[in-house]
Amino acid sequence: MSFAKHLRLLRLSSARLAIAYMAVFGAGICILLALVYFLTVRVLDRETDAIIQAEYSSLHDDFHHGGVPQLIHTLRLRIDDWGRANTIYLLADARGKRIAGNISQWPRDGTMREGWFEFNIAEREDGKSGTHPVRGRTVLLPGGYLLLVGRDLIERQRFFESLRMALLVGVGLCILLAAALGFAYRWRVRRRVLAVASTCESVMGGDLSLRLMLDGSHDEFDELATAVNRMLERIEQQTNTLRTTFDSAAHDLRAPLYRARVRLEDTLEHADVGSAVRATMEATIGELERVQRTLGTLLQIAQAEGQESHAAADPIDLANLAHELVELYQPEASARRLELHCEVPPTVMIRGNRQLFAQALVNLLENSFKYVPAGGRIEVRVSAAADAVTLEVGDDGPGIPEAQRTEILKPFVRLQRDHEQLGSGLGLSLVAAVMRMHRATLELLDNKPGLLVRCRIATAS
Repeated sequence: MSFAKHLRLLRLSSARLAIAYMAVFGAGICILLALVYFLTVRVLDRETDAIIQAEYSSLHDDFHHGGVPQLIHTLRLRIDDWGRANTIYLLADARGKRIAGNISQWPRDGTMREGWFEFNIAEREDGKSGTHPVRGRTVLLPGGYLLLVGRDLIERQRFFESLRMALLVGVGLCILLAAALGFAYRWRVRRRVLAVASTCESVMGGDLSLRLMLDGSHDEFDELATAVNRMLERIEQQTNTLRTTFDSAAHDLRAPLYRARVRLEDTLEHADVGSAVRATMEATIGELERVQRTLGTLLQIAQAEGQESHAAADPIDLANLAHELVELYQPEASARRLELHCEVPPTVMIRGNRQLFAQALVNLLENSFKYVPAGGRIEVRVSAAADAVTLEVGDDGPGIPEAQRTEILKPFVRLQRDHEQLGSGLGLSLVAAVMRMHRATLELLDNKPGLLVRCRIATAS
C-alpha cells in the first residue's frame, strides 16, 4: 500500500478514533503499571527498613543486658543463622576497626555517624566477583562503639529488574490488544460506511428502490439506516408521483400543441389570409415549435435524471458516434462558414445509453453553432486513457465567464448577453444530466479563446 493511501486512511474518522483509543488505552495501562511499580518499590523499602529496625532493636537489648561480650556472642549466632543470610552486621570501635560481624571492614562509602545510608560490598557469586547494594543503619553505642545493621538488596534489585521487564511486556501486549480491538472497530465502521456509500451511489444513479442494510445490532448505524430508509421511501413516493404527473402532463400537452401547429400550417397552406395575419400565424408556429422543443428537452433531462444505473450498460463506440455526428453536421457548419474538425482514434468503447450520449453531443455542437461567429472553428476530440475516456468539444467563440460556469449548467439559466437570442437554456443542462447518469464528470474550461467542454467517463471498475 502506497504512502498516499496510508495517509488517506489516516484521515478517516474511524482510523483517527482507533488511534485515539489505542493512545488513551496505552497511556492508561502505562500509568496504572507505573503506579503498581512505584507502590511496590515503596512497600519493599518500608519492609527493608522495618527488618533493619527490628534487628537493631534486638541487638540493642542484648547490648543493654550483657554489654559488648553479649553483643559479640549474639552477632556470631546470627551470622550462622541461615534465615538471616541477607542481613549485614558489623561491630567496630570508635576508629572503625572491626570487632565482630560478617563483613571484613567498615564500608568506605559508609558514614561514621548515626543514620541511614546505602553502600556496596564486594561479593563472589558463581565464581565471579561483583558488588551487592546494601541499605544499612549506623548506631553509636556507649563506649564509642559503632554498630552497623543492614540488608543486602541484590535480591530486591533482581526482583525489580524482573518486575520492570514483566511490566514492559505487559504494556506491549496491552497495546497490541488495544491495536487489534481498535483496528477491528475501524474495519467494522469502515465496512458499514462503505456499504452506506455504495447504496447511496446507486440511489443517486436512479435506483430509488434500494435501501440501506440493517445488521440487527440496533446501534447508531442501524438507527441512521432506518431514518435514511424512511427518507428514501418518501423520496421514491414523491419522485414517482412527480414523474407520473410530468409524463401525463407532457403527453397531454404534446397532442394539443401538435394539432394547433398542424391547423395553423394547414390554414397557411390552403386559406387565403392577409400578410399581417400570415406573419402572426408564422410567428405563432415558431413559438409552438420552440415550446415543443423545450418540452422534448425537458423530457430527455427527466429521462437522464431518472434513469437507473443498470439501464446505462450498452456498449458504445464513442469515437464512431462522434465521427458520425460531425459528418452529419458538416453541411450546416459549411453553411455557417465554420470549420468543424473531428479528432478521434479508430475505436473507443464505453458503456452507456447511446441515444442520450448522441443527444448530449448534438447539444454541444448546436451550442457552438449558435455562439461561434462566421469564420470560427469547432473541434471534437475523443481520447482514451487507462481509467477513463475523454470527450471534448472546443470552439473559439465568446466562451463563458469562469464565475458563471457552474450556474450555467442549471435548467433555464442563460447568460445576460444571450437573452436576445432564441433558446431555452436547457442545452448544457441536458449534457450535465446525461453525464451525471453515467457517473461522468463535466467541466467548462477556457479554450483561450472560446469554450472547452470536457466530459470524462470513467471506465475502470
